[in-house]
This record gives sequence, structure tokens and C-alpha cells, in this order.
Amino acid sequence: MIPFNKPYLTGKELHFIYQAVYGEHISGNGIFTKKCQRFFEERYGFKKTLLTTSCTDALEMCAILTDIQPGDEVIIPSYTFVSTALAFVRQGAKIIFADSNSDNPNIDVDKIESLINEKTKAIVVVHYAGIACDMDKIMDLANKHKLIVIEDAAQAIDSYYKGKPLGSIGHLATFSFHETKNIVCGEGGLLIINDDKYVNRAEIIWEKGTNRAEFFRGNINKYGWVDSGSSFLPSDILAAYLWAQLENLDDIQLKRKNIWQHYYDSLKNWADTSNISLPHIPDYATNNGHMFYLVCNSFEQRTSLIKRLKTNGIEAVFHYLSLHNSEYYKDRHDGRILVNSDQYTECLVRLPMFYELEVSMIDFVVDIIKGENKK
Repeated sequence: MIPFNKPYLTGKELHFIYQAVYGEHISGNGIFTKKCQRFFEERYGFKKTLLTTSCTDALEMCAILTDIQPGDEVIIPSYTFVSTALAFVRQGAKIIFADSNSDNPNIDVDKIESLINEKTKAIVVVHYAGIACDMDKIMDLANKHKLIVIEDAAQAIDSYYKGKPLGSIGHLATFSFHETKNIVCGEGGLLIINDDKYVNRAEIIWEKGTNRAEFFRGNINKYGWVDSGSSFLPSDILAAYLWAQLENLDDIQLKRKNIWQHYYDSLKNWADTSNISLPHIPDYATNNGHMFYLVCNSFEQRTSLIKRLKTNGIEAVFHYLSLHNSEYYKDRHDGRILVNSDQYTECLVRLPMFYELEVSMIDFVVDIIKGENKK
């Protein structure tokens, strides 16, 4: 069986977890938490970072930080994971869903302005498969209409837009370290704060609405409850696991990008003659090897392909179901038909992608896709 995903162990995870445990600080904001946060700030130039228990928690912090209120509207792509919307729904916001590009699941930037009105508070963009949205256009729109931009960069570690790291462009951003991501710690996330005005409050929200972090730095002589918040910070044991991954980031990224390129080179000519679309990477974006997907020409073709792969011991999966059609939110959607989002819902299939995927395994997957050596 070739699985869809297999979390990669660098070999140092248990070593660092041992250090965390016997260092006698296994709750949040310990030595490994600080090491991981410093890594991101120094490598990518993020103004302030805070580790969280998940990317969902980081998004919820964004919703609190930006003071989303009932009646506010937030624009997000429909083709995304529920967390992108849920964080803002919990604050009472109305979600305004945007369609995807015809050649890329990212938000169609040219459709955003028509969705903006006096109630619009924020735009949340998702860098699908680690491929950048057109951030210049998005930031221009935000500046024009005085909106907040949040980058859901859950899949986008070590990916760039015109030389700028994803996560460094919007006012706020989030990453995920879920076991399906490039860099993992089982569950885990990161909040990135690029706007000075959010820095101090973010740390308070992160620490259950208290100024506890300031107290432990010696900035104040006591701490108390000063704002809203929750227990968003992870155990230092998770941070220790993550640190082992971050130490090997360059090696992991190189391997994943080589796997991605092998898929692409092996399938390009076949796809061109089979009415199948491969991932499109705009000139302004880089590829971080997070995911390799195909877009079939029909739901039936995708279903047949997934079945054929499974019959041959290969686990391939579809991805998001358009949120505007979800059981929970469809009655609150304004009725617009989002053609491209629905196309990806019905036709996109993701192929196995993980560090230990060998060339021979990739070649076998490719042969089955092409209909060669199939059972």
C-alpha cells in the first residue's frame, strides 16, 4: 500500500522531547517554544510569532485580535478548510464566499472588490498547496477600502510571493504543523503578527487574556486578567518535536520539491493529451512541494481514477467541499454560483506526497494513472 501521507521523523524528535521533559518545563512558552518562534522571526523576518495548538487556534486569535463583531463581513474563498471560516463565524461575522481562479484553487482576486461593502472588515486569503495568491492586488484592495488582510498560510511554509515569504505580507498570518503538512508536530500552528498594533494584545490573548508573559519577562510585578483570550499556547513537548523538524527544514523541502517535480515531469505530456490539469504556478509564486494534485474533467472521471488507484494499493484523495454549499452554511450564502470552487470540489484529486516516497513508488503511481500496469 502506498499511503497518501506518512509523517516524517528526522530522528531527533524524541531527543528534544527528552530534553523538554527533564528540563522540568513542559507547559507552554518554554525553551523550545521560544526557539521555534525565534527561528521563524529570524529566517523569514516576521515581526512577531506565537506558537499555537493548531492553525485553527491561530485563526481564532486573528478573529479576536481584529475585533470581529456580529454583523461584520469577512471575505474568504469557498474552496478551503472549514477553519478558515469557522474562526470568524464564532465571533458573529457573516462570511462572504469568493470563487477560485479557473487555473488555480486560490481566491479569484478580480472578483473580490464586487463583494466589498461598508460592513466588510477583513479579507482572508488561502495560499492553496503553498502557491501564493496575488498579494499585490489584494493589499491594494485592502488599502483602498481600509480592510484587514489575513493570510491562511497553513500549507505555505517556505513559499514566496515575488521574493517575500508567505505569511509576511498580510497584517496577520497563520501556519499549520498538522501531520499532513511539510513540517509537523502532530497538531500545531503558528500566528504571525506583521502589524505593530497587534503585537502586545496577541500575547495577552495567547495567555488566556492575562499579561502573564510580561510578568515572566520581568516587565511587570504581577499579572492578571486584562482582556479576552484562551489557552492557545501548546505544550513545550510539542514545540520540542517541532524543533527537530525545523532543524531539517531545508532537507525536507528539497526532497518534497524533487518529488513534486518528478510527478510533474512524468505526467505533463499525458495530461496535455488527456484533458487533465496539473498544478499551475504563476510567475510571481514559488512551489514549496506541499501537494501534488490533478484536476479531472468530470466527477465521474475523478471517481474512476481514485478507484483504480485504490485497487492497485495507492491511496489518493479528493479535497475540500465548497463551504458555500455546506450543510451548516448553505442557507446563509447569498446564492451566487461559484463555478470554479465547485469544479475543484468535484474534480480535484491529490496524489501521495511525503518525504519517504521513493522514485519507484512515484513511477508506479504514474503508470496506474496513465492506465499502464493496471489491475
